[in-house]
Amino acid sequence: MKIEITGGRVVDPAQALDRVASVYVADGTIAGVDAMPAGWRADRVIDAAQCIVAPGFVDLAARLREPGLEHKATLESELAAAAAGGVTSLACPPDTDPPLDEPGLVEMLKHRARVINQAHVYPVGALTLGLRGETLTEMSELAEAGCVAFSNADVPLPDTQMLFRALQYAGTFGHRVWLRPQDAHLARGGVAHDGEVATRLGLPAIPVTAETIALATIFALVRETRVAVHLCRLSSASGVAMVRAAKADGLSVTCDVSVHHLHLCDVDIGWFDSQAHLMPPLRATRDRDALREGVADGTIDAICSDHAPVDDDGKQVPFAEAEPGATGLELLLPLMLKWATEMRVPMTRAIATVTTAPASIIGIAQPAFRAGSPADCCIFAASDAWTVSRDALRSQGKNTPFLDLEVLGRVRYTLLAGQVVHQPIDRADSSRP
Repeated sequence: MKIEITGGRVVDPAQALDRVASVYVADGTIAGVDAMPAGWRADRVIDAAQCIVAPGFVDLAARLREPGLEHKATLESELAAAAAGGVTSLACPPDTDPPLDEPGLVEMLKHRARVINQAHVYPVGALTLGLRGETLTEMSELAEAGCVAFSNADVPLPDTQMLFRALQYAGTFGHRVWLRPQDAHLARGGVAHDGEVATRLGLPAIPVTAETIALATIFALVRETRVAVHLCRLSSASGVAMVRAAKADGLSVTCDVSVHHLHLCDVDIGWFDSQAHLMPPLRATRDRDALREGVADGTIDAICSDHAPVDDDGKQVPFAEAEPGATGLELLLPLMLKWATEMRVPMTRAIATVTTAPASIIGIAQPAFRAGSPADCCIFAASDAWTVSRDALRSQGKNTPFLDLEVLGRVRYTLLAGQVVHQPIDRADSSRP
């Protein structure tokens, strides 16, 4: 099919492109930008006036809950949510049930995702068997099955020697390692930031030192092994400062932040609002502000949704007993735009944090509107207002601290390999025979 996207503001960070132009799609790839290909006749014309046409978003952390956790979400529901959020490529953490520690599980997940065909799915394999931190997985076999990196998800590795060996092994075979910096002992039993709010509410706390001690350990091992490491979900001002210094010293590290942590802090817990129970926990205002600045100045490479659908039973309990996590795929765009507007970050730079930067971390081709590139595309109206409600979310998980709030930024169309996988029901475009 030939699709012509007309009248939109084309923003392509990979090529520093930001101008009104037409985009031409044929046979699943980009056929051209601006200049109409010779003999062109579109089968479908999409009117993108008053919209931004960007490469499809790339998400570094989207839990799809399969296999094993289908009561929280299914692959169908979460990939539909990805398409509704303009996300065309996503990495899924290994904390499924069972964890992604066997090639067969990885192959099954990739096969199911291909059949549904609403987003490219890149599994992150378990670093240790069962995520127990005792025995390394067969990383090479998992990589052959389709894993793009290896992680222990949100389960800390208390054994530093095991982490050292994991980095050595990964370095030998060129595997990527993603780590969430959190000391297992300091974080044990905690559910909230160690500050005034946790003290007032009587909640078990996780101090910032749980993050900084883990970072210091990781940086020491990176210096020793010379292995590149990606740090998942920074949460503190001290952590941002340590990463900034590590990068200045030449350490091969990248990092990301959850889009929720760019807007919320521990005060948003209110009176035990379990929707604000996240992991890592929402920290103090100064931490939130440092995270926002860290993305703006490039210390933090990418923004992710940290999508974690949870069923109502997992949230409608006391805060300390609630399951941490928030749905995020459909909120990645409006929350990213809110951050960019408030921090006065140019649109090209803002979109890079959810496209080119995460693609480089995963190790896939950077999404771009180059001739011959896959036609993965997100067309969104930055000024469209909508209310975050249970009915408005395609994800099976309705858990978000932003429920009932109005946000700006709505995805109009999502294209995956030249096929429209999301479009508004109430909006018409033209077709040509």
